[in-house]
Amino acid sequence: MATAVSDFTDAAFAQEVIQASKPVLVDFWAAWCGPCRLMAPLMDWAAETYADRLDVGKLEVDGNPATRDAYKVQGIPTLIIFQNGAELARHEGAIAKPQLQAFLDAHL
Repeated sequence: MATAVSDFTDAAFAQEVIQASKPVLVDFWAAWCGPCRLMAPLMDWAAETYADRLDVGKLEVDGNPATRDAYKVQGIPTLIIFQNGAELARHEGAIAKPQLQAFLDAHL
């Protein structure tokens, strides 16, 4: 069974990400963003591959401006790993699977 990628919102971000018991990778994205669409299969891959160590989710920036602005996300896609309620690492821009794996391995 595949591990699902969560859809985060402003309303539940604190509960689902900030208060999470394990690290959370959040993909800040938008439907109109071509590079963001390229990242979607990689988020599925990360959710499956790192299921025991990491939760993975997406936050659509246009519909959730409070969270986008709180973390000063200006370019998308932006990937942020949150751990213990704080930002642990950030990568802005689309990346290939080897770079995503290196990014996650360096911070988990």
